[in-house]
Amino acid sequence: MKIKAIIHPAQEGGYWAEVPALPGCITEGETMEEVLANLKDAIEGWLDVAKDK
Repeated sequence: MKIKAIIHPAQEGGYWAEVPALPGCITEGETMEEVLANLKDAIEGWLDVAKDK
């Protein structure tokens, strides 16, 4: 499954990311690698919660 995410540079350094198709699914990280790993976890968590509803 492919899900579109948008990664933005954070003003204070690092990055933050959002998933427009999953309301409230946002995360951040100090490096691109960290924000991508956190994004994967955030998406999985969002989908798990949605599945349980």
